[in-house]
Amino acid sequence: MRCPFLAMADSIFDPQAQAGNPDLKIIAAFERLSEGFRVLIWEKAKSLGISPIQIQILIFIQFHSDAVCKVSHLAQEFNLTKPTISEAVKALEQKGYVKRQTEKADARSHTLHLTDAGRALVAQTAQFANPMLGSLARISAAEKAVLLEQLMGIMEQLQRSGILSVQRMCFSCQHYQKRGGIHMCQFFNKALKSSDLRVDCVEYAGGG
Repeated sequence: MRCPFLAMADSIFDPQAQAGNPDLKIIAAFERLSEGFRVLIWEKAKSLGISPIQIQILIFIQFHSDAVCKVSHLAQEFNLTKPTISEAVKALEQKGYVKRQTEKADARSHTLHLTDAGRALVAQTAQFANPMLGSLARISAAEKAVLLEQLMGIMEQLQRSGILSVQRMCFSCQHYQKRGGIHMCQFFNKALKSSDLRVDCVEYAGGG
């Protein structure tokens, strides 16, 4: 289906089309930012002899609960097939960075855990995107709060359209409400400032 915001001959990547269309410029800017992320993770991956997706899996396991540290969930998380994730996890197991633990309730289900070597590797990799933080230095706290809310709104729309899969942010959480323009979290039973909104929340409950 053709995007209703584009003329028949327009492309997001055509500089002439971008010139008179702020929407195209914004999407092109997102593409450039994602390229910066890819450059940083590839540089780190090459220096350590592992793949970018293996880095992402290790970091994810480090900072998330057992409930989501499973091959099936990781496939949804990174929008990849289960065989692709399984192959990456197998390689991490062979390298001694990850181990599987059978769940007591279901012997067919396994959770993934980091070994000591895996945690040591995460200590070397988890800051790979930190160089991007400097780009925010000149933006005020108020501007950052507005930007965060706007980006999360875009993410919500992309999730609803099926482009983004798993999200654990406020806007898609059962605990979240917006009352009279005020963000509310029922889990914490308090109002949230825009800067308090979370992109990845450990208390997230889906279906909001």
